Amino acid sequence: MSTDDFDYELPKELIAQTPLDKRDEARLMVLDKETGKVEHQKFYDILNYINAGDALVINDTKVIPARIIGEKENTGAVIELLLLKDIGNDTWECLAKPQKRLKVGTIISFGEGLLKSKVIEVKEEGITIVNLIYEGILMEILDKLGTMPLPPYIHEKLKNKDMYQTVYAKDYGSAAAPTAGLHFTKELLSKIEEKGVYIVSVTLHVGLGTFRPVMVDDVKKHVMHSEHFIIDKKACDTLNKVRKNGGKIIAVGTTSVRTLETCLLDSDIFKPMVGDTKIFIYPGFKFKAIDGLITNFHLPKSTLVMLVSALAGRENILNAYKIAVNNKYRFFSFGDAMLIK
Repeated sequence: MSTDDFDYELPKELIAQTPLDKRDEARLMVLDKETGKVEHQKFYDILNYINAGDALVINDTKVIPARIIGEKENTGAVIELLLLKDIGNDTWECLAKPQKRLKVGTIISFGEGLLKSKVIEVKEEGITIVNLIYEGILMEILDKLGTMPLPPYIHEKLKNKDMYQTVYAKDYGSAAAPTAGLHFTKELLSKIEEKGVYIVSVTLHVGLGTFRPVMVDDVKKHVMHSEHFIIDKKACDTLNKVRKNGGKIIAVGTTSVRTLETCLLDSDIFKPMVGDTKIFIYPGFKFKAIDGLITNFHLPKSTLVMLVSALAGRENILNAYKIAVNNKYRFFSFGDAMLIK
């Protein structure tokens, strides 16, 4: 299975640069994973595809203003850090640019010393381990100094940081938004609950594993970076009840899928778990946790295109993407949505 098998043509003008003012007015493509049939709707029409007794699983992670720009002490060289993962004790895994200017012991100062980082380890692929030095509350400092870590294909500046957060974001920890969730409004979620649908929260802190490009030709040789996840007893009890009563489990976003499927790797029922997952889902994967997926349109040759291809079939996905291009859907993080049912 080649990475090129998941490639497709995308005109640059279809890459969404800004989110819509009204989140739930994005377009929604509905794809039947069995037949490949496609319907065209608005996102708020999602209400018509979820039934009482079903579970809608959301990822409540919150994006950190994780991109910080500072200067090396002594030389003044400009260094950019993208904080990826809290390892504990104020030690973070991050991407550093330019990494070649760093060595163990290097001190970088941000905001005239409001925050400093000391390099602990310099690893491959730009990954650097740093210890953060500060007084006060880190998230408040990052809110002052940091910017949202928007993907490199987005060139417009955000009007405000909340545009890159879901309305249900709760727990800080992500270096990127779980973007399928950006389409929901509080009003739409209320209507879904009123219909008798269970809204279940899980947490996966989005890190390098989700957005790192595939650099190998053979899909099976790609190695995912680990991402921290949490699924608690309340979520498990609800999901097990939904399953027992014949309801469907619809995941919001690929991060929710990866959390749920990790939970069932060695079990037939949902059990509370806290840990790190490196699960890589590509065609041939046997899904045990989910029945449907709400997702965005993903980058060519990415692990996310591979995941949706595993669920709906590669030919169905590539055909749906071709239809989306022909109908001028908006792609990627701030783009339109797809429901795979």
